[in-house]
Amino acid sequence: MYPVTYVFLFLLLPLAVASLVQVFHSADELQSLSDDMDAFYIMLCCSYFVFFANVYFMSRRRPVYLVDFTCFKPPQSCRYPLAKFMDYIKGIDAFEPASIEFQRKILQRSGLGESSCLPPAHHVAPYEPTMTASRDEAELVIFSLVDALLARTKVKPRDIDIVVVNCSLFSPTPSLSAMIVNRYKMRTDVRSFNLGGMGCSAGIISIDLAKDQLLVHGNSYALVVTTEIISEHLYTGNKRSMLMANCLFRMGGAAVLLSNKTAERRRAKYELLHLVRTHRGADEGSFRCVFQEEDATRKVGISLSKDLMAIAGGALRVNLAALGPLVLPASEQLLYFLSVARRKWGNPKWPPYVPDFTKAFEHFCIHAGGRAVIEELAKNLRLEKEQVEPSRMTLHRFGNTSSSSPWYELAYVEAKGRMEKGDRVWQIGLGSGFKCNSAVWQCRRAVKAAEKGSVWADCIDKYPVEIAEVAE
Repeated sequence: MYPVTYVFLFLLLPLAVASLVQVFHSADELQSLSDDMDAFYIMLCCSYFVFFANVYFMSRRRPVYLVDFTCFKPPQSCRYPLAKFMDYIKGIDAFEPASIEFQRKILQRSGLGESSCLPPAHHVAPYEPTMTASRDEAELVIFSLVDALLARTKVKPRDIDIVVVNCSLFSPTPSLSAMIVNRYKMRTDVRSFNLGGMGCSAGIISIDLAKDQLLVHGNSYALVVTTEIISEHLYTGNKRSMLMANCLFRMGGAAVLLSNKTAERRRAKYELLHLVRTHRGADEGSFRCVFQEEDATRKVGISLSKDLMAIAGGALRVNLAALGPLVLPASEQLLYFLSVARRKWGNPKWPPYVPDFTKAFEHFCIHAGGRAVIEELAKNLRLEKEQVEPSRMTLHRFGNTSSSSPWYELAYVEAKGRMEKGDRVWQIGLGSGFKCNSAVWQCRRAVKAAEKGSVWADCIDKYPVEIAEVAE
């Protein structure tokens, strides 16, 4: 609404000045005023002042602040050690011995530890998924997150202006965003959005949607909740490409409070600098590389393509091409340009130059989709072991929590006491479609190590842990 208003002022003010001049020229009083044009010049100066003021307000950067965020910590009763997982799937008659052995090998190589969690529906034998179980999981995760976030920020539910929820696999009616509005008795004019089917990169997409809303609606709070409800999504067939998801996905979620209020500038933890989204859905291979479908026995699962790593790498390169000019220093951009030029007009076999992104960011939060995903991205970005530590430790402690994993990683950096004022954080989300999304934040104030309420508070001293290398 505000940009539209500025555009109208931009167009109408010069027109108004021209009309007034024309009136003066055509009126009989022009002769009598010709000796004193002070009033005209004052009016003209005021018009130009308003004109340039509107240009300034239209072009200036509108800040989006991250006031605070919380990550879901499952209750101890949901803990699912690897041995318990193997015992559980052995009790499912639909699994063939080869499928059980395949899941054991995947689990062994996954990088998951003994403390990741699955929802209550996966603790009951025999496994009988129901919508009621999914609703129970959604309420446990989402209400716990929102309760904790509102308590930490001291913001009342009726102060929330925008609600954005993303969950790919569970999309009930009424929506999960409506469930939040109902539970917390929010205002009737709250702007509510519910995103489904957008995969593990949906968390950054939700931030983008909330950002766009905040750029339009001033003096507002936006609540973003990102999760994956998996109670009904244990695949019980024998198609290998669908069995991998059983071994990686775990229970989790995050809630984020954004604002454009000037009053939140001092206490906000971070400010959003850039957000770049890449969608490779036009390519058939990319579109189908993470695909929910039925197998030959009509059992629904998520199929992961054997080309997933190559497709993820390709999507990342496209995303980097758009993000690089926004964040890289001029020296790195020049080296990259010279490399491209040499490959194009010189030797095509010359290896491409990979910019040093450690000169642009202090912290990296790569989607913890699996051990192979983290290692592939670390190789593409030339990151050291310490720089992907938050991703590897998040995978070990919480598993693949889908779209919320970058927030567990950011919480890890904070809990380790590594976040300092001015530090830049790069969150990378990869998801079905195929999509690669990047969000760049800058820390606005010092963050206490393992502050009260942190999801890592009770275990951060144990990390990092050594994860044994597994032979291919």
